[in-house]
Amino acid sequence: MSEKPGGAAGAKPIALRGVDVPPFYAGKLGQRAAEMKRQGREIIPMHFGQPTAGTPPAARAAAERTLKLDPTGYVESRELIERIARHYRDAYGVEVAPERILLTAGASAALVAVFAGLFEPGDRIGIGTPGYPPYRNAVRALGRVAVEIDCGPSVGYHLTAAQVAVVAPALHGLVVASPANPTGAMLGRAELAALGDACRARGIRLISDEIYHGISYGERAVSMLEVDDEAVVVNSFSKLYRMPGWRLGWLVAPPALAARLSPYVVNFFLTPPTIAQYAALAAFGDTAELERSVATYRVNRTLLLEGLAAMGIDRIAPPEGAFYLYADVGHLTNDSLAFCERLLVDTGIATAPGIDFDPEGGRRCIRFSFAVSTEQVRRALELLGPWLAAQRRL
Repeated sequence: MSEKPGGAAGAKPIALRGVDVPPFYAGKLGQRAAEMKRQGREIIPMHFGQPTAGTPPAARAAAERTLKLDPTGYVESRELIERIARHYRDAYGVEVAPERILLTAGASAALVAVFAGLFEPGDRIGIGTPGYPPYRNAVRALGRVAVEIDCGPSVGYHLTAAQVAVVAPALHGLVVASPANPTGAMLGRAELAALGDACRARGIRLISDEIYHGISYGERAVSMLEVDDEAVVVNSFSKLYRMPGWRLGWLVAPPALAARLSPYVVNFFLTPPTIAQYAALAAFGDTAELERSVATYRVNRTLLLEGLAAMGIDRIAPPEGAFYLYADVGHLTNDSLAFCERLLVDTGIATAPGIDFDPEGGRRCIRFSFAVSTEQVRRALELLGPWLAAQRRL
């Protein structure tokens, strides 16, 4: 008697367990875009939230020097931790003891450690919608409950203390992002302080995602640590420092929480990449290079806002930070994924469908990343205009 594939004859099938997590549709589109590029197609990569300018020269040089030393061991750079502490003092006027800082393999690893280490299965964690999809998906995958709070146009894409105060039953945790993905919305000092007050009043653990700090187009971003020293803060070298593939981030927590989270970070992820830590230390000093990137984003932001408005895509809240435009294209489609797929195949412009960020309202929205070159933004607008005109005639 022949055996069934994968087991003995008559064996009981093994049930699929665990939590279903939806795909990151921008990643699926990215795979399609990569295949098209391999076939010789021109691709304008406005789908992923990653700068295309590459790693800053100082960071690359530091990595090359480190490679010659054959760095094969696990490392947690005390020098980098102390430099991050100095960053909080210089940028925000906040004193953060090095013992409160944990290095992580990107901000994603920090968030997973926080969701796992500070909450129990069934705990309710609030997230703003539209928002970064891995918040929702990681919370659910870990057996916690994602409570989505509407942060749409009616509130200017701003999560408010008034909303947090009335969520019932009360939340156990809240994730706030400023600047936010996908909208670029920023919360001011008073708004952040009010959120902190609302969370303390209801016993809610506050997690502040600050990975887009340093990229803003008016006032600088305020760190939650400036108004609430008990908050848990997550940051990364992926955005401002243009090091997404190096997988390096950090978190800041009150001493007792840092001590609790450290075993989670180590057991889940050990240490971040060794070479990345040396590169990041050098990136901190490459201020002029980082400022040039933000200047490019500022130009790109203006070009996109004006160019899209001229094409009839004008339901966009101008982003205050980060490098995204979240555009309502409901007059053109109610299926943002299909819209982005057609746009990619027809023009080579890769964008992110709104359903990544809001499974319902996102059906009529798409996100453009303008962390590309200004030439690519101009080219995208050049291709998009005729394509949109053709769509309207269909």
